[in-house]
Amino acid sequence: MTRILVTNDDGVFSPGIKALAEELSRIAEVIVVAPDREQSAAGHALTLDRPLRLRRLDEGWHAVDGTPTDCVALAVQSLLKDHPPDLIASGINFGLNLGDDVTYSGTVSATFEGVLLGVPSIAFSQEVTDGFSFPRSARMARELVERFLALPREPSRLWSVNFPAARFAGVRWTRLGRREYQQAVVEKTDPRGRQYFWIAGTPVWDHAQGTDSEAVSKGFVSVTPLHLDLTDYPNLRDLTSLEEPLSAAARAVAEEE
Repeated sequence: MTRILVTNDDGVFSPGIKALAEELSRIAEVIVVAPDREQSAAGHALTLDRPLRLRRLDEGWHAVDGTPTDCVALAVQSLLKDHPPDLIASGINFGLNLGDDVTYSGTVSATFEGVLLGVPSIAFSQEVTDGFSFPRSARMARELVERFLALPREPSRLWSVNFPAARFAGVRWTRLGRREYQQAVVEKTDPRGRQYFWIAGTPVWDHAQGTDSEAVSKGFVSVTPLHLDLTDYPNLRDLTSLEEPLSAAARAVAEEE
Protein backbone atom coordinates (compact mmCIF):
# COMPACT_ATOMS: atom_id res chain seq x y z
CA MET A 1 0.00 0.00 0.00
CA THR A 2 1.18 3.51 -0.79
CA ARG A 3 2.60 5.30 2.24
CA ILE A 4 2.44 9.10 2.57
CA LEU A 5 4.24 11.17 5.19
CA VAL A 6 2.29 14.31 6.07
CA THR A 7 3.86 17.30 7.80
CA ASN A 8 3.47 21.09 7.97
CA ASP A 9 4.80 24.24 9.64
CA ASP A 10 1.58 25.38 11.36
CA GLY A 11 1.82 22.62 13.93
CA VAL A 12 0.34 19.18 14.36
CA PHE A 13 -2.99 20.56 15.62
CA SER A 14 -3.61 22.80 12.59
CA PRO A 15 -6.95 22.29 10.80
CA GLY A 16 -5.07 22.31 7.49
CA ILE A 17 -3.00 19.23 8.30
CA LYS A 18 -6.03 17.45 9.72
CA ALA A 19 -8.01 18.01 6.50
CA LEU A 20 -5.08 16.91 4.33
CA ALA A 21 -4.32 13.78 6.34
CA GLU A 22 -7.96 12.70 6.43
CA GLU A 23 -8.40 13.12 2.69
CA LEU A 24 -5.14 11.38 1.74
CA SER A 25 -5.99 8.47 4.05
CA ARG A 26 -8.67 7.55 1.49
CA ILE A 27 -5.97 6.54 -1.01
CA ALA A 28 -2.93 5.63 1.12
CA GLU A 29 -1.53 4.84 4.52
CA VAL A 30 -0.87 8.22 6.12
CA ILE A 31 1.71 8.89 8.81
CA VAL A 32 1.71 12.39 10.33
CA VAL A 33 4.94 13.77 11.80
CA ALA A 34 4.64 17.49 12.42
CA PRO A 35 5.94 20.22 14.75
CA ASP A 36 4.34 20.41 18.18
CA ARG A 37 3.85 24.17 17.68
CA GLU A 38 3.77 26.73 14.89
CA GLN A 39 7.03 26.98 12.91
CA SER A 40 5.98 29.43 10.18
CA ALA A 41 8.86 30.98 8.20
CA ALA A 42 11.28 28.49 9.71
CA GLY A 43 12.75 27.90 6.26
CA HIS A 44 15.06 24.92 5.84
CA ALA A 45 16.26 25.06 9.45
CA LEU A 46 17.62 21.89 11.03
CA THR A 47 18.02 21.62 14.81
CA LEU A 48 21.63 20.71 15.67
CA ASP A 49 22.18 22.23 19.13
CA ARG A 50 19.84 20.05 21.21
CA PRO A 51 18.12 16.64 21.12
CA LEU A 52 14.69 16.28 19.57
CA ARG A 53 11.65 14.69 21.24
CA LEU A 54 9.09 12.62 19.34
CA ARG A 55 5.69 12.23 20.99
CA ARG A 56 3.01 9.80 19.79
CA LEU A 57 -0.39 11.49 19.93
CA ASP A 58 -2.53 8.82 18.32
CA GLU A 59 -2.25 5.98 15.84
CA GLY A 60 -0.19 7.38 12.95
CA TRP A 61 0.10 10.85 14.50
CA HIS A 62 3.35 12.19 16.01
CA ALA A 63 4.55 15.57 17.29
CA VAL A 64 8.17 16.75 17.25
CA ASP A 65 9.60 19.66 19.23
CA GLY A 66 11.45 20.94 16.19
CA THR A 67 11.15 22.38 12.69
CA PRO A 68 9.38 20.94 9.66
CA THR A 69 12.77 19.89 8.29
CA ASP A 70 13.50 18.08 11.56
CA CYS A 71 10.19 16.24 11.23
CA VAL A 72 10.96 14.98 7.74
CA ALA A 73 14.53 13.99 8.60
CA LEU A 74 13.43 12.16 11.75
CA ALA A 75 10.54 10.40 10.01
CA VAL A 76 12.42 9.25 6.91
CA GLN A 77 15.72 8.35 8.57
CA SER A 78 14.41 6.88 11.82
CA LEU A 79 10.70 6.38 12.43
CA LEU A 80 9.94 5.06 8.92
CA LYS A 81 13.40 3.85 7.92
CA ASP A 82 12.24 0.25 7.49
CA HIS A 83 9.34 1.29 5.24
CA PRO A 84 10.08 4.76 3.80
CA PRO A 85 7.22 6.89 2.47
CA ASP A 86 6.42 6.97 -1.24
CA LEU A 87 5.51 10.65 -1.01
CA ILE A 88 5.80 13.58 1.38
CA ALA A 89 2.83 15.96 1.51
CA SER A 90 3.33 19.20 3.44
CA GLY A 91 0.44 21.45 4.46
CA ILE A 92 -2.17 22.55 3.98
CA ASN A 93 -0.49 25.79 5.04
CA PHE A 94 -2.56 28.60 6.57
CA GLY A 95 -1.61 31.21 3.98
CA LEU A 96 -0.09 31.26 0.50
CA ASN A 97 3.51 30.41 -0.33
CA LEU A 98 4.08 32.18 -3.63
CA GLY A 99 7.16 33.32 -5.49
CA ASP A 100 10.12 34.30 -3.33
CA ASP A 101 8.28 33.16 -0.20
CA VAL A 102 9.12 29.51 -0.93
CA THR A 103 12.65 30.16 0.38
CA TYR A 104 11.26 31.24 3.79
CA SER A 105 8.41 28.76 4.06
CA GLY A 106 8.68 25.89 6.50
CA THR A 107 5.92 24.16 4.55
CA VAL A 108 7.90 24.20 1.31
CA SER A 109 11.24 23.57 3.04
CA ALA A 110 9.87 20.32 4.44
CA THR A 111 9.51 19.17 0.83
CA PHE A 112 13.05 20.38 0.06
CA GLU A 113 14.27 18.00 2.75
CA GLY A 114 12.10 15.27 1.29
CA VAL A 115 13.68 15.38 -2.15
CA LEU A 116 17.16 15.65 -0.61
CA LEU A 117 16.36 12.34 1.10
CA GLY A 118 15.10 10.83 -2.15
CA VAL A 119 11.34 11.12 -1.56
CA PRO A 120 9.14 12.95 -4.11
CA SER A 121 7.22 15.73 -2.37
CA ILE A 122 4.37 18.22 -2.68
CA ALA A 123 3.72 21.39 -0.65
CA PHE A 124 0.14 22.67 -0.31
CA SER A 125 -0.74 26.23 0.72
CA GLN A 126 -4.09 27.98 1.13
CA GLU A 127 -5.09 31.59 0.47
CA VAL A 128 -6.88 32.77 3.60
CA THR A 129 -9.62 35.27 2.80
CA ASP A 130 -13.43 35.14 2.74
CA GLY A 131 -14.70 31.85 1.33
CA PHE A 132 -11.60 29.71 1.81
CA SER A 133 -12.13 26.04 2.66
CA PHE A 134 -9.57 23.52 3.87
CA PRO A 135 -11.88 20.56 3.07
CA ARG A 136 -12.33 21.78 -0.53
CA SER A 137 -8.58 22.22 -0.96
CA ALA A 138 -7.87 18.86 0.66
CA ARG A 139 -10.13 17.15 -1.88
CA MET A 140 -8.22 18.86 -4.68
CA ALA A 141 -4.93 17.91 -3.00
CA ARG A 142 -6.00 14.25 -3.17
CA GLU A 143 -6.66 14.61 -6.90
CA LEU A 144 -3.22 16.13 -7.41
CA VAL A 145 -1.52 13.46 -5.31
CA GLU A 146 -3.19 10.69 -7.33
CA ARG A 147 -1.88 12.24 -10.58
CA PHE A 148 1.54 12.78 -9.00
CA LEU A 149 1.83 9.15 -7.90
CA ALA A 150 0.76 7.93 -11.35
CA LEU A 151 3.81 9.57 -12.94
CA PRO A 152 7.06 7.59 -13.29
CA ARG A 153 8.80 7.77 -9.92
CA GLU A 154 11.35 10.58 -9.80
CA PRO A 155 12.95 11.19 -6.37
CA SER A 156 13.64 14.84 -7.18
CA ARG A 157 10.07 15.64 -8.29
CA LEU A 158 8.76 18.56 -6.23
CA TRP A 159 5.60 20.63 -6.65
CA SER A 160 4.44 23.72 -4.80
CA VAL A 161 0.65 24.03 -4.91
CA ASN A 162 -1.32 27.15 -3.92
CA PHE A 163 -5.11 27.11 -3.55
CA PRO A 164 -7.16 30.29 -4.04
CA ALA A 165 -9.84 31.10 -1.49
CA ALA A 166 -12.45 31.38 -4.24
CA ARG A 167 -14.10 28.39 -5.86
CA PHE A 168 -11.54 26.96 -8.26
CA ALA A 169 -11.60 28.22 -11.83
CA GLY A 170 -9.22 25.45 -12.85
CA VAL A 171 -5.56 24.48 -12.54
CA ARG A 172 -2.54 26.20 -14.07
CA TRP A 173 1.10 25.15 -14.30
CA THR A 174 3.09 28.18 -13.25
CA ARG A 175 6.49 29.66 -12.51
CA LEU A 176 7.45 31.51 -9.35
CA GLY A 177 6.37 35.15 -9.19
CA ARG A 178 8.11 38.09 -7.55
CA ARG A 179 7.05 40.28 -4.65
CA GLU A 180 8.36 43.16 -2.57
CA TYR A 181 7.41 44.04 0.99
CA GLN A 182 6.61 47.66 1.78
CA GLN A 183 7.93 48.68 5.20
CA ALA A 184 9.60 45.30 5.64
CA VAL A 185 11.14 46.31 9.01
CA VAL A 186 9.00 48.29 11.45
CA GLU A 187 10.91 50.13 14.19
CA LYS A 188 9.21 50.84 17.55
CA THR A 189 10.06 51.89 21.10
CA ASP A 190 8.86 49.95 24.14
CA PRO A 191 7.47 51.59 27.35
CA ARG A 192 10.99 51.61 28.84
CA GLY A 193 12.38 53.55 25.91
CA ARG A 194 14.20 50.64 24.34
CA GLN A 195 14.19 50.16 20.60
CA TYR A 196 12.70 47.01 19.03
CA PHE A 197 11.79 45.82 15.56
CA TRP A 198 9.04 43.85 13.83
CA ILE A 199 9.83 42.13 10.54
CA ALA A 200 6.52 42.72 8.82
CA GLY A 201 5.07 44.69 5.94
CA THR A 202 2.57 44.45 3.11
CA PRO A 203 3.53 42.31 0.10
CA VAL A 204 3.16 43.82 -3.36
CA TRP A 205 2.99 41.16 -6.05
CA ASP A 206 3.99 41.43 -9.68
CA HIS A 207 1.22 39.38 -11.31
CA ALA A 208 3.21 38.67 -14.46
CA GLN A 209 1.71 36.26 -16.95
CA GLY A 210 2.40 32.64 -16.15
CA THR A 211 3.29 33.21 -12.48
CA ASP A 212 1.83 31.50 -9.44
CA SER A 213 0.59 34.82 -8.06
CA GLU A 214 -1.24 35.65 -11.28
CA ALA A 215 -2.95 32.25 -11.34
CA VAL A 216 -4.17 32.47 -7.74
CA SER A 217 -5.35 36.08 -8.23
CA LYS A 218 -7.61 34.80 -11.02
CA GLY A 219 -9.01 31.91 -8.98
CA PHE A 220 -6.85 29.11 -10.38
CA VAL A 221 -5.02 26.44 -8.42
CA SER A 222 -1.35 27.12 -9.06
CA VAL A 223 1.07 24.19 -9.43
CA THR A 224 4.75 25.13 -9.68
CA PRO A 225 7.39 22.45 -10.33
CA LEU A 226 10.53 23.27 -8.32
CA HIS A 227 14.08 21.95 -8.14
CA LEU A 228 16.94 22.48 -5.69
CA ASP A 229 19.78 23.13 -8.13
CA LEU A 230 20.32 26.88 -7.61
CA THR A 231 23.19 27.10 -10.10
CA ASP A 232 22.99 30.07 -12.48
CA TYR A 233 24.08 28.17 -15.62
CA PRO A 234 24.16 31.13 -18.08
CA ASN A 235 26.28 33.14 -15.65
CA LEU A 236 28.50 30.11 -15.03
CA ARG A 237 29.32 29.99 -18.74
CA ASP A 238 29.91 33.76 -18.91
CA LEU A 239 32.40 33.65 -16.04
CA THR A 240 34.73 31.01 -17.48
CA SER A 241 37.03 33.72 -18.87
CA LEU A 242 37.86 34.76 -15.29
CA GLU A 243 38.94 31.29 -14.25
CA GLU A 244 42.60 31.48 -15.32
CA PRO A 245 43.35 35.02 -14.01
CA LEU A 246 41.73 34.11 -10.67
CA SER A 247 43.69 30.86 -10.57
CA ALA A 248 46.91 32.82 -11.09
CA ALA A 249 45.91 35.15 -8.26
CA ALA A 250 45.17 32.16 -6.02
CA ARG A 251 48.58 30.65 -6.70
CA ALA A 252 50.25 33.99 -5.98
CA VAL A 253 48.41 34.31 -2.66
CA ALA A 254 49.47 30.78 -1.69
CA GLU A 255 53.12 31.57 -2.44
CA GLU A 256 53.02 34.53 -0.05
CA GLU A 257 52.61 32.25 2.96
